[in-house]
Formats: sequence, structure tokens, C-alpha cells
Amino acid sequence: MSEEFGAPSAKDAADDAAGDAAVRLAALEQKLAQVEAEARGRLVRAELKAEAVRAGMVDLDGLKLIDTDAVKLSDAGEVEGGAALMREMKRAKPWLFGPASSSSTAVAPPAQPPRQKSAREMSFDEWQAARAELLRRR
Repeated sequence: MSEEFGAPSAKDAADDAAGDAAVRLAALEQKLAQVEAEARGRLVRAELKAEAVRAGMVDLDGLKLIDTDAVKLSDAGEVEGGAALMREMKRAKPWLFGPASSSSTAVAPPAQPPRQKSAREMSFDEWQAARAELLRRR
């Protein structure tokens, strides 16, 4: 009798719950896809920045000229063909890149043992102090 006057049945309530769950599931899947796309975009930009710095790019704003949708990521999360992409960019837009740096090939100067100061390089007071020290050691 309650069904005649519009009171929901248990079956209708279950159907409504299933429908709500399906709607929520679709919304969550859409949100997940959006978050994954944003994360991929950030990862691509970070990897391109690293490649650009390695290639000697001085103005990282030049990365905005690259179509990031066409860039593929490897399973390791690295840009596939990133070095080739930067070579092509360097050829097409050389003003974005600085001259080759020789700082990475610099070698540290060889270590030299400390040498004693000769008497000619000392002041009179330094010479007297060094002479007194030498005489004390005898």
C-alpha cells in the first residue's frame, strides 16, 4: 500500500545508490585522469629543464616553444630523445644557448708542499723569532 503513494521501495533505493556510485566513480576517474595528466606535464617540464641545462640553454623560457604533448616519457620517467630534441632546438634557435663551457673540464692545480720562508723574505722581527726557535731546538 505504501508503494502506491510514492514511497520508495528497497529496489528503487538500491538502484539509486548504484546510480550515485556510478556517477561518483565516473567523476573520480575523470579527476584521476586530470591529476595524472598534470603530473605527467610537470615531469616532462622538469626533464626538459634538465636536458636544456645539460645542453647549455641560458634562457629556459625557450622551453615554452617545445610542444610537450609530442614528448614521450620512458618507463624510467626520462624524456625519450631529449638530447636530440635539444640539438634540434640549438640548431633552430642558437640564441637560446650560451657558448660551450670549459668549466667542466677544468683540472685542479697540483698540490705543492709548503715551503719555508727564506731569511731574505722575513722582516727583522720574523727573522729574530725564527733564529731563536732554531737555536732552542739545538
